Amino acid sequence: MIEKYHDLVDMLRHSVTKYGPRNALAEKKAGRWEWITYEEFGEMVEACRGGLAGKGIKKGDVVAITAPNSIAWAVSAYATYGLGGRFVPMYEHQLESEWKFIIDDSDTKVLVVSTREIYNKVKDWPDEMDGLEEVICVGLPSDDEASFEFLLEQGRSEPKDIESIDPDDICGFIYTSGTTGKPKGVLLSHKNFISNVNAGHEVFPMDPDDVTVSFLPWAHSFGQTVDLHLLLSMGAGIATAESVPKLVDNFGEVRPTVMVSVPRIFNKIYDGVNKKMDESGFIKKTMFHAAMENEKKRREVLSQGKVSTILEMKHKFYDQVVFKKIRARFGGRLRFAFSGGAALSPDIAEFIDSIGIMVFEGYGLTETSPVVAANYRGNRKIGSVGKPLPNVRVEIDTSVVEDDSDDGEIIVYGPNVMKGYHNLPEETAAVMTEDGGFRTGDRGHLDEDNYLYITGRIKEQYKLTNGKYVVPAPLEETLQLSPFIMQVFIDGTNKPFNVALVVPNQDKLESWAKEKKIDEDFSSLIKRPEVKEIIKSELDKHSKDFKGYERIKKFELISEEFTTENGMLTPTLKLKRRKVLDKYGDLLESLWS
Repeated sequence: MIEKYHDLVDMLRHSVTKYGPRNALAEKKAGRWEWITYEEFGEMVEACRGGLAGKGIKKGDVVAITAPNSIAWAVSAYATYGLGGRFVPMYEHQLESEWKFIIDDSDTKVLVVSTREIYNKVKDWPDEMDGLEEVICVGLPSDDEASFEFLLEQGRSEPKDIESIDPDDICGFIYTSGTTGKPKGVLLSHKNFISNVNAGHEVFPMDPDDVTVSFLPWAHSFGQTVDLHLLLSMGAGIATAESVPKLVDNFGEVRPTVMVSVPRIFNKIYDGVNKKMDESGFIKKTMFHAAMENEKKRREVLSQGKVSTILEMKHKFYDQVVFKKIRARFGGRLRFAFSGGAALSPDIAEFIDSIGIMVFEGYGLTETSPVVAANYRGNRKIGSVGKPLPNVRVEIDTSVVEDDSDDGEIIVYGPNVMKGYHNLPEETAAVMTEDGGFRTGDRGHLDEDNYLYITGRIKEQYKLTNGKYVVPAPLEETLQLSPFIMQVFIDGTNKPFNVALVVPNQDKLESWAKEKKIDEDFSSLIKRPEVKEIIKSELDKHSKDFKGYERIKKFELISEEFTTENGMLTPTLKLKRRKVLDKYGDLLESLWS
């Protein structure tokens, strides 16, 4: 029977009761994974609820956190929900000025931080900021009154009952990434989140035996809803990753069955496997390409509702001889992967699918809690982001697109649509239709089977001087499939043709240089004419399906990767186009002139 939950507090209570002795959450400490059960997690939430109540947190008050995914993060969130409070997550690598803005804008009362280093930076903020009363630190020893452990001990001695929860109560703000300005606090209710959880129970094939390694930040709405709330509602186990660089090691240790990720991670998997195959001997490389070709033919046959005995026999052979070894790098048990946050290239999706990991690509936004549509078992079209979830409706407003395609702005209706932007009534009105729909700002279309396709951002669309419209993001994603290209930025706003900045793949380029016996550093390599010819060839190769006016006429190689640290990417790894233009505008202009 499919569970239907009233709110997040109700959901956790069901999970603690139903899955009590099963493993819920884990962290790696002193070289080993330490799990807590659902019963132990529930006890910690009760203790934290009492501790926060002792700090004066009551219905409607705000608790914020700046920390990576952790048991303390999850405990703090559910304890806040149980008091009728509002939980505001932030990223550890955000600027202090952004933390201050969010704390002030949300009227945060208690701030939880992860490390002593961060605590030393912010411990005096309650004296400097109106509203903020206390800072709690997970990394302090238990005898320190500012420590998270001390908070739990206080809560155990002074417990607090769960408040009455209305599904329409706001339970959290998630601040948007701020690609076009200051972050906006998206007001999300219990009803918003729980509608996504309930829909997930209808369409996603997970169960209590599933385990994940959680690395997508829970401060990101996709990570929080799917990787935390949905998996906890299903009784699954969640091991919080040490870091992205240690993911492969963590996969091998935890042996996950489910992965929740963004396309950038799948792209790295694709690049890594192809690089390994390029470095392998002739026999292994030939076997790998034969296996991939068989999977391509098999997909074509299956899509027609047919079965080929020969292709199926080859599939079983290649799965054991080739793909099983690739899956072993991720622990050997991974069967499902959920992709969101940005468009996943069909080539990447087919690759992941071919190695025996079923990819469910979906689409959503912070303002929709977040999932709007998803592919799921029995309802999958690679290249699409799937069908709208149960109780969610999508409409396409073609009036805002000026080209001759079937595309339009995606408008979303349903119980997952946000309550609005905090203290920004005009901004809220600008994105909401009169009948309650949310204007996503994303461009796309629905096919005859109601599958949704995303083709870019309306605001990122620009016009060339020949009158043709260009949507750069899908083009950039395609070009980044080249093993020689790490990142691409395309622009041609009010210009006669497209130009690009290309960040070459440093590892691939240095391997090429080693083969050629060229002893130069990366910044020198990208200035060599033969390197520019390689990149030009790769751009031409991967843009063969572009329209003529979409292709790159001129480009420049740069050595600086776009990152969150240099402000070129948002915390959710989206390109901040304005920041790139601010820094490289003159260089781009020189390509046109």
